[in-house]
Amino acid sequence: MKIKLETLQHQTDALAAIDKFFPGMDRMSNDPNANYIYANPLIKYRYNDKANIDIKMETGTGKTYVYTRMMYELHQKYKLFKFVIAVPSPSIKEGTRSFITSDYAKQHFSEFYENTRVQLNVINAGDFSARSGRRNFPAQLSEFVEATRQNANQIEVLLVNQGMLHSRSMHRDDYDQTLLGGETAPIKAIAATRPVVIIDEPQRFPRGKKYYEDIEEMKPQLIVRFGATFPETASGRGKNKVTKVDYYRGEPQFNLDAVDSFNQGLVKGIDIDYPDMPEEQARNLYKVKQVKNKELILTKDKKEYSLSANENLADIDPDFAGNITYEGGRDHALSNGLVLSKDMKLIPGTFAQNYQDEIISQALDCHFKVEEKNFLRPNSGDNAPKIKTLSLFFIDSISSFRGENNGKGWLAQDFEKILTDKLKKLISRYEMAIDDREKQYCSFLQATLKSLQSEHPDAYAGYFGKDRGSSDEGIQAEVEDILSNKEKLLSFKDKDGNWLTRRFLFSKWTLREGWDNPNVFTIAKLRTSGSEISKIQEVGRGLRLPVDETGHRLNQDEWQSRLSFLIGYDERDFAQKLVGEINDDSPIKLNQEELTDDMIKLIVQTKQKTDPHFDEDQLLDDLDNHNVITRSNKFKENVELDGQTMSGYDALCQLYPELEQQTKVAKGRVRDKNSKDNTVVKLRKQNWQQLKNLWLQLAKRQMIKFDPSVNQDAETVARNVFNDSDNKIFVLQRQQKVHQEVVTDNSSASVRETQADYSTKYLTMKYGKFLKILAQQTDLSVNLLNNLMIKAIKRLRNNTNYINEKTLGNLIRTFNNQFNERIKTSYSYEPLNFSSSTSIYNAKKQEFVDSIPASVLGVYQSDSTSDEKYLYDRPPLRYDSADPELKILQRSYGPKISVFGKLPKKAIKIPRFDNGTTTPDFIFKIEHGKKPIYLVIETKAENMRLGDEEIHTIQKKYFDHLKESGVYYRMATSEQEVHDLINKLENGELN
Repeated sequence: MKIKLETLQHQTDALAAIDKFFPGMDRMSNDPNANYIYANPLIKYRYNDKANIDIKMETGTGKTYVYTRMMYELHQKYKLFKFVIAVPSPSIKEGTRSFITSDYAKQHFSEFYENTRVQLNVINAGDFSARSGRRNFPAQLSEFVEATRQNANQIEVLLVNQGMLHSRSMHRDDYDQTLLGGETAPIKAIAATRPVVIIDEPQRFPRGKKYYEDIEEMKPQLIVRFGATFPETASGRGKNKVTKVDYYRGEPQFNLDAVDSFNQGLVKGIDIDYPDMPEEQARNLYKVKQVKNKELILTKDKKEYSLSANENLADIDPDFAGNITYEGGRDHALSNGLVLSKDMKLIPGTFAQNYQDEIISQALDCHFKVEEKNFLRPNSGDNAPKIKTLSLFFIDSISSFRGENNGKGWLAQDFEKILTDKLKKLISRYEMAIDDREKQYCSFLQATLKSLQSEHPDAYAGYFGKDRGSSDEGIQAEVEDILSNKEKLLSFKDKDGNWLTRRFLFSKWTLREGWDNPNVFTIAKLRTSGSEISKIQEVGRGLRLPVDETGHRLNQDEWQSRLSFLIGYDERDFAQKLVGEINDDSPIKLNQEELTDDMIKLIVQTKQKTDPHFDEDQLLDDLDNHNVITRSNKFKENVELDGQTMSGYDALCQLYPELEQQTKVAKGRVRDKNSKDNTVVKLRKQNWQQLKNLWLQLAKRQMIKFDPSVNQDAETVARNVFNDSDNKIFVLQRQQKVHQEVVTDNSSASVRETQADYSTKYLTMKYGKFLKILAQQTDLSVNLLNNLMIKAIKRLRNNTNYINEKTLGNLIRTFNNQFNERIKTSYSYEPLNFSSSTSIYNAKKQEFVDSIPASVLGVYQSDSTSDEKYLYDRPPLRYDSADPELKILQRSYGPKISVFGKLPKKAIKIPRFDNGTTTPDFIFKIEHGKKPIYLVIETKAENMRLGDEEIHTIQKKYFDHLKESGVYYRMATSEQEVHDLINKLENGELN
């Protein structure tokens, strides 16, 4: 399996923000060292914090991808070629190194930046060790510092963690060699290169602290910070203390916060589980009163218990199992690695071996529940690629996993026994399978069981900090697989066709940061990690969206994915804390006492996406008419709305649900064990049965059959495009210089910006690469394209400088736009002689399913009254947009509407001529004499996005062939438009 990197929209938006806020290059400087070949060119407003850039991206959304591509972009546009990436820890450094040097990343970026490579120089502890009595610089430091601009196709990157950056080795100046002809201190040599510094995890580099001072000593021209969390600053004391996030320019230049990440489905949803505990055990709770270097004081029922360093917790209560002592010291840790802090709560029962076994058992149940779905891919069409399912277990004791003399610890033995029992039960279910995919799964399970029964099981592996220095070859092979061989972990078979069964990984928090694998679907914590660690950080290793066995990243619309997070009873409030952290990440703080300017701005901006004319005055007038606010924008206490009395704030949220949608994580994105049932929507089978005859037709698969003329059309379009009659496609490409000047007009000032060529040398591409990409992106034959290019270049007087990236982009974009426009009606749907299951319908049984995940109906929910005509149980209502979806659902309909409802994602799966499928949003059954009418609605905002009209054309063409069955298809932008359509159909006014 090869991972395929795909540029996602939010990553493109982040790169666009960097481009927008990049201060530009200083072409007019009088600095005599401006052209120093060992240093970056000069950047405008260099060394100024106000020119630095902050990019806020939630864990799991691809910030490493963005800052790696940013380096390529800044090199291509501005010839910047020296970058320093500063990360907090060795584990994050290893994760960054692994990504940048991976074959799949190199392949991906080579498609955009031809002949450009990154030379990654990593500095590790020990690299400065004196050899042969001489103290020399590490080779990788010398490579970075002394690389010159003359190698125009190479980007020099220095990767270093904060501990290494702060070390004496980086600051001392008594080395036996020099850099750049005179520099004897590494940090000063780096400063001489005028680097651009990238800070990963900026909250670990707060301004004014020692690690940020190390950043400043490198004298970066520009700093770009990437992270989910940023440092905070505080002013004032006591009640007057004010804390705010420390952004360079007061706010991030790009903000993809936790709320947006979860609500937009850019990361997995989360399920929190924990084994219950008898009430008597749960009440046996100790609270940490005081932690000192040599003493621990616990309290229970107003009684104090004292432990000195190295004394056993079992001396206080025998239920503290596992021979755990208080180690004390500056970390105030137990011998199992748990760091204690004041007011932390400890439940002895969670330390018992049988309790950890219960967590393991539940974790494996979660694993196999999702593994079956990921392997079999039900309702995903024939031969849908499989998805490898991984689980991660965090443990507190290495000896419990690896026993003495390379033997197995008690935890590994218990794990094997529990896993073996579950495998045998699963195998017995699939042994008599007839379906080919089920037979494959049975074979996979049998291979796993066989692995467990061998001397060195491959099905599970561990990685711990001390493994780095291990001489055991088996341990080193496990570590290599876990840390560096991501593609092997994601593959089902090796090159010889043997099953790769490794999918259960163990670690002692070593994999909590820096390491990631998108196919982790279960994380189990066998011990609490303490109360001070970020909950988002803890689940972060499993948030990334998964990839299938072809390497394709699966978004939530393609395949619903969730992370099961297993914890102990002592952390049963984890889900509430996690939701609180996600909501706190929103830049807008909701005030339930008054309507703030930030709240007004948010509502107006969101409403304008569907109603461009909506403004603040319209909002305030509406709230005033509903008697929601006072003249000073305070919320009134009792407001009558739709026959109910509520607070003014609640009335605002009911009138404008966009407010909480943008500032709170949607219900169901994070679920604990007590809320899971709320995320499944039950179908009203008696209502769906009224659609049965129609669904028998919709379930029949349709194949797109292009008209015979399509191939000729493609060639005709290609010839027209290559003729370039407007002289806009074949263009010359030079690097640009940007000129800015401040101009004043009356009392205001503004910046006027112009661009011009600053180099006489043209940028070009190799013809073979140009032709290969062109063929891939247009599906035209290389022979045809080659002939067309020969004619075009001849017409351009044999000037091969026109073979460049801009011309390539123009050709691809223009051809695809014109061809798609030409063929969007040049095909038909040809029915096939078989049916296929969808999210709502089981084709084998020819019946509707009992229930569906609520998320496939919509990420938001709203209270509502029951409606016997609706296709699902309600309340609540599930929806994706407040306008028009929620308004359509909240409207009442006349007696001729027998059933109606929102269609879930992939309910019909209409094939698109440009690949993929589409499903409309709503269906209404209208009683009309002896033959019912079915109104199918696709909803869009009034200001439709690019592509919305294309979807409308595809869906209309599909449903037109069902007109004889009484199906009418329309696109609507408001609930009033839907209401009017229904009236016209009831009155026979539409054909």
